[in-house]
Amino acid sequence: MPFHLDSNLSAGAFAFVTAVFLLAGVVKGVVGLGLPTISMALLALAMPPAQAAALLVVPSLLTNLWQARPVRALGGLLRRIGGMQAGVCAGTLAGAWALGAPAGEGAVAALGAALVLYAAWGLFGRARRLPAHLEPWLGPAVGLATGLLTAATGVFVVPAVPYLQALGLDKDDLIQAMGVSFTVSTVALALGLWFNGAYAAGAAGMSVLMLLPALAGMGLGTRLRRTLSPAAFRVGLMVSLLLLGLYQVAGTIVP
Repeated sequence: MPFHLDSNLSAGAFAFVTAVFLLAGVVKGVVGLGLPTISMALLALAMPPAQAAALLVVPSLLTNLWQARPVRALGGLLRRIGGMQAGVCAGTLAGAWALGAPAGEGAVAALGAALVLYAAWGLFGRARRLPAHLEPWLGPAVGLATGLLTAATGVFVVPAVPYLQALGLDKDDLIQAMGVSFTVSTVALALGLWFNGAYAAGAAGMSVLMLLPALAGMGLGTRLRRTLSPAAFRVGLMVSLLLLGLYQVAGTIVP
């Protein structure tokens, strides 16, 4: 049954939220991304998307700041993806102004559609090398689209991740680039929620508290990475997101 952060959470509701962030942390520990996506996908089953987005702010921000290290390597990377990050900020804030905080069946359907698109790309998409001369204008456009989707759904992986994978970055630079992009998206999302009055004190306090299971999950996921196949785990993750996204879309269509 849906619950709200402005009321006292039952023990079962608190356990559910904690379990979601623990699982999301495990996923991030194994494959290097997915904490906000998993959190939004599962929390939106039990609360309005705006409240789910407010909960993920602190765990997403701090784990992605960690992923954005080392600082000494940021200069050259930002020269390539800085325009995209400006687009993310502009798109998220413009979307927050135009659409308001994500709420209602429309937001749930949009979130489901975003999960389906991301999962379909993860399962069937192939990263292609983007010609360098396209980056100056395509980067801001991708950032703008990512920001608008962030404002509407609380998910900021589409089309940001496919674009970053098309830049031909080496593994370490790609991980850092995703950390930078997710950090910027998280800050922009928090500002958009605050602008719409959807980032209440109760959500902020709970978000700080949920950092603990998220970090514990990341530690467990990092250990599991040594025994699991990250590729097979990723396929299972994408199939799960695809089914969850379809369920959310169907739930807004079928009474």
